[in-house]
Amino acid sequence: METENLTETLQLERIEVNLFRGVTADNSPGRIFGGQVIGQSLLAAYETVEDRICHSLHCYFIRPGDPTVPIVFEVDRSRDGGSFTTRRVIAIQHGQQIFNLAASFMEAQDGFEHQAEMPKTKSWDELPDEAEQQREAMAAMKDLPEEAKRWMSRPRPIEMRSADGRSFFQGGEPRDPTSEVWFRAREPIGDDQHMHQVILAYASDMNLLSTAMRPHKVHWQTPGFQSASLDHAMWFHKPINFNNWHLYSQDSPSASGGRGFIRGSIFAADGTLVASVAQEGLMRMRKPKGA
Repeated sequence: METENLTETLQLERIEVNLFRGVTADNSPGRIFGGQVIGQSLLAAYETVEDRICHSLHCYFIRPGDPTVPIVFEVDRSRDGGSFTTRRVIAIQHGQQIFNLAASFMEAQDGFEHQAEMPKTKSWDELPDEAEQQREAMAAMKDLPEEAKRWMSRPRPIEMRSADGRSFFQGGEPRDPTSEVWFRAREPIGDDQHMHQVILAYASDMNLLSTAMRPHKVHWQTPGFQSASLDHAMWFHKPINFNNWHLYSQDSPSASGGRGFIRGSIFAADGTLVASVAQEGLMRMRKPKGA
């Protein structure tokens, strides 16, 4: 199976002035990866914007996406102002909203500058590919469901290398709710800065909830455990070349009320902070029947 090329699979078909249609590359039963809908919604917004770059987006996951049918993206041209352009995108399947996104765009400008320092950690070239680590973890688990095996063994369009010994099946002692992962796109993106943002937005949904799980000794296959992204926000600070390695530094300052909250900072390898992320996700154990 070939590695998915995100510049191709995230592309949209224009079906009306403000209507677009996208598909899921792996259309087997299950649910759509949240990062795909974020990326395609941002790309739909970009199809209606000229000469400006996204600086922030805010979105909500409303219903699970169905990978077996196309997604329709409806763009509302909220405002074209002197400094800012605002767009709202609604993703629709089966006649219902599954996701919505609001994004703001502006021209590049000079201004005040400061940034947080990149954490000191192991370099990407000292670390193993997570895809290989996943295969080893699966080989050691005889009772892993076939759907989970298929999902975890597929070729990944994003290459990831954990800087802090990430465990795919959390166990043992609780760990601090922090993580540091190097990541980049496996396939060439090209020169279009829009697509670098779109694919970074796709990848920004990775690893967040698992960071919030660390203190609680649960993982995606823990019996009775429920998890799902609820909302997602992202701010782009600097131009991006996502074919190069970036460090995704995450921490979860809070889990309460069946939800976990996670923050992320994305640094280029030279230490430049290129983007920031925040997400809240569902994190709870199902109540036993009759409880």
